[in-house]
Formats: sequence, C-alpha cells, structure tokens
Amino acid sequence: MRKFSYALIVFLFFAMMAHAQGGLLGGAKSALSSLKGGGKGLSSDDIVAGLKEALSRGTSKSADKLSVVDGFFKDAAVKILLPPEAAKVESTLRSAGFGKQCDDAILSLNRAAEDAAKSAAPIFLGAIKNMTVSDGLGILKGSDTAATGYLRKSTTAQLTAAFRPVIDTSLQKTGATKYWKTLFETYNKLPLVKKVNPDLSGYATQRTMDGVFYYVAAEEKNIRKNPAAQVDDLLKKVFGGSK
Repeated sequence: MRKFSYALIVFLFFAMMAHAQGGLLGGAKSALSSLKGGGKGLSSDDIVAGLKEALSRGTSKSADKLSVVDGFFKDAAVKILLPPEAAKVESTLRSAGFGKQCDDAILSLNRAAEDAAKSAAPIFLGAIKNMTVSDGLGILKGSDTAATGYLRKSTTAQLTAAFRPVIDTSLQKTGATKYWKTLFETYNKLPLVKKVNPDLSGYATQRTMDGVFYYVAAEEKNIRKNPAAQVDDLLKKVFGGSK
C-alpha cells in the first residue's frame, strides 16, 4: 500500500510539473504571438502588410488633400509664408507700400507646393515598399506617429533629391521665381539695407515636405485610434489591439 501511494505521489508530482511547464511555455508563446500581432496573433508579414497599407493610405490622402488649389494656401496648418530670414524684408517692403508684391510671392510659393504635392504620393509609395519586418514590429509598438517618423527618417534625403526638381519646375510655372526675384530686387534697392538672397527652392521644398508629413502623421493617428478609419479587416487586426 505504501509503495502504491508513493508511486501515485511521484506520478502526480511529475504530472503537475509537466502541466506547469506547459503553462509557462504556453504563456511565452502567447506573449510572443501578442508582440508580433498586436494582440491578435498576426504573422509578421500581416503586420508589415497592414502598416504598408496604412502608410500608403495616409500618404495618398495627404497628397490628394494638399495638391488641390488652395490646399496649402488656405490651410493655416501648412500654409507657406516667407522664410524667417525674409521677415525683415517683408516688413520693410510692406511699410514701403509693396504689400502686393509680398502677397504675390507668398501665393506663388503655395501654388508651387500644391503643384508639387501631386507627385508626392508615388515617391512615398516607392519608399514604403522597402519596409522590413523588423521595421514593422518596431513601428507597431511605437508612438502614434512611429510610422510617419520612420518614413521621414528613411526617405528624407531621397525625397529631397527627387522632390526639389519638381519644386523648381513648379516655381517657374507658377511665377514664384519671378515674384521672388522682384521682391528681393526691390528690397535690395532700398537704402541702408543688408542684401538678402535665401534659397527659395530649398525652402519651398522643405516646407512642402513638412506639410505632407503633417497630414501623413494626422492620418496615422486617425487609423490607429479611430475604428471607423480602419476600413478593412487587416487594419483592424493590426491596429485594433496594438496598444
């Protein structure tokens, strides 16, 4: 009887240990699945696909919003004003009766940005294709603009190189270069002023990119937090339980 009881105890002990070990392993597997799938058990490929789709939607929607007439000019959040270096120029010219020239220069900068924004989406979409699984997992657990930050960090140099020629052409087409030249030639003719010649194209390129990224970030936040913006099952699975 004692031998039987001892054998039963040993059997139960190892059974309990096996059960506990299985629970621990199961918990580890569950945690790993949660990490990789935003709590939904998604595969890494699903996560990256969802993130790419979110970024694609955000960049396309941003470009569409900003590329229409007054997309920049009548949006206080992204409207391009004269650069900080030109603040004194603008103030001096306005006080000297050249307000229209200042207004024309500002309008043309924004028209150039609106024209250039039309080509932004394809450039962004090309960059989005290069997102890796590692990038995707980091973005999923990052801040509410982590994907936008990734896109800005990884593509700024490439986008600047590709975007600036578009800005140059747009500035010529909209007359911004002419207005800018007139504006500063007028200013530089005033007595006792320090001549100014900032890089109009570089400035306009950076501000245009800032405007597009501003709305890409807004779209990312919306998709992460607003269920109504998660318009298909994949986005709902990736972002619905990622926090």
